[in-house]
Formats: sequence, structure tokens, C-alpha cells
Amino acid sequence: MPRPPHFWSAGLDPQSRAAAPMTRALLTPFAALYATITARRIAKTVPVKLDIPVICVGNLTSGGSGKTPIADAIRAHLVQHAIHAASLSRGYGGKLAGPLKVDASAHIAREVGDEPLMLAANGDSWISRDRRAGGKAMLDAGVQAIIMDDGHQNPSLAKDLSLIVIDSYAPFGNGYVLPKGPLREPPRAGLARAQAVILMGDGPVPPILQKSALPVLRARLIQTAPPPKGPLFAFAGIGRPERFFDHLRTTGGDICDQFGFPDHHIYTPRDLARIHALATAHGYALVTTRKDYVRLPKDARADIIPIDVHAEFDDIAALDALLAPLFEEGKFG
Repeated sequence: MPRPPHFWSAGLDPQSRAAAPMTRALLTPFAALYATITARRIAKTVPVKLDIPVICVGNLTSGGSGKTPIADAIRAHLVQHAIHAASLSRGYGGKLAGPLKVDASAHIAREVGDEPLMLAANGDSWISRDRRAGGKAMLDAGVQAIIMDDGHQNPSLAKDLSLIVIDSYAPFGNGYVLPKGPLREPPRAGLARAQAVILMGDGPVPPILQKSALPVLRARLIQTAPPPKGPLFAFAGIGRPERFFDHLRTTGGDICDQFGFPDHHIYTPRDLARIHALATAHGYALVTTRKDYVRLPKDARADIIPIDVHAEFDDIAALDALLAPLFEEGKFG
């Protein structure tokens, strides 16, 4: 996935050079076409309904909202209550189509994608480019609840609960649909198909959510352990690398240099040689995200430290209130 263009960013003067007003004007018809095609596909598709709950953790923008840690947290929460829950992903970046259950000890990111591989480290993780086939395979395997990591704009599988994850510090970018902006669809259309919103971080509630009747749950990413001591060289190929760098600094990391790659970036020998050369020249320790770490060749991981994070909800009872109606017992806690 290429690096997002700068004019997708929020807060730019619409007429400034940085906001690329001419480029945005040229992309306007393509954005309208993208939104129209998405809306028609969703409206015309008849979703398959499974006999187990399907909980979709999606977003409205292209990457960087924190949905995978949220999917992991919800799956773990259900497992704690004796429900056999498993995640279902498309397997973006992997060559295997599925349906298949990911084996963290056997599969690599080039086969199944980085996010499904991360999810497989903590629980049952499946991939399937055909969500219907994936859901049916999981049902046949005894899964009692499916947590879809992404898929809010994929109508093929009926969803019993749709949760939209929004980064409170960068909710909708410049507010335009792809390719004019980062949105996969207009916010109003996406919110209309959701039952709740999960707002990541302490940023303000976007005005459109203030006017909405949807429940808004707060969650945040928590670093599992303090960053390593000493000078650090941080690198990341995620939706918003700067969020990772900022988070490291706020938790005490002494970042002396940093480099951001595009989301889902596959590291080449040249990339790794450059990173190691810079770190060695200055005596920096190398740190990256767990998502990046699983994409690295195994023989290149020895001197690179992964920084693990997990999602925590401010009010777990509010999450329980959304989940309970989907299960026969209807009780959590």
C-alpha cells in the first residue's frame, strides 16, 4: 500500500499548496464514483446469515484507526466468558486466499497477512478473501462467535453487531472519499449501518457523533511494557507511523531517529541494510511495532525489539451491554 498523500491530512487550509486544491478538484469525480459504487454494492448484495453471532470491527478510513487491537480485545473478552470466539480477516498482503486457520508458528506474513498473523499469536485467527466461505468454515469448525477485523464495507456476511473504530485525533482526514481523501465512504452512510462507535484516544468527540444517537465507547492503546532504555531508532510501516513514534515518546522512549514506511510495507534487504547501518553508526537500538516485526524475515529480527500494545476499554460494562444480547445467556462479568 503506497504512503497516503499529504493532502489527505486534516486541518490544512483548503486553499493552501499543502492541501493540493487542484489535485483534489481533479479527483472529485473519481471520489464520487467510488462512493457510488460502494453504496450500490452494499445495497444490492444479499448477505449470508450464519447461526452464530458475527461482530464486525470496522472503520471509515483507509488504515490507522486501531481496529485490529480492538478486535483482539473483544475476542479475548468473549473467550474469558467461555465463548469460542475467533477473528476473521481478509488476509490483506498475503498470497493465500483461504478459508484457513492461521498458525502463528507455521505461516508467515507473505502468506496470510500481518494482522491475521498478529491475531493468531493470542487466539484463533482465520483468513478468507471470501467472507461467506470463511464464516461457514469457522461455523463448521465449532467457532461460536466471529470477530471480523475490518469488513464494514463488505456486505457479503450478515453482521449482528457493527462497531466502527475512529481515531479521535484524526477521525476523517480531510473529510473526502477515496482517492480525494482517506474515507472509504461518507461518514453519515457508514454510521447508519453501525450500532456503536469506538473512539480511540482522548481527542474530542467529532461533531457528527455528538449529533448521532449511536453509543460512543472510549478505548485506548496501552503499551505492554516500557520502551528500552537508551537512544532508539524507531521505524514503522503502519497507517500512521507518527502515532507510534509519539506514543513511544510519551512512554519514555528516547527516540533519536525515526522512519515511516507505507502501511503493510514488505521490508526488502535494502531497507533492512539501511536501517541497520544508521542504527549502528550512532549506537541506536532498533524498535518497531509488532505488526512490522511479523513482516520481517526471521533472520533479520535478532537485534530488533518489537513494541507490543493492547487495547483497553474505559467502560467494559458498556461493551458488555452491546455484546450480551447476541448470546443466549446474555450475561457477562
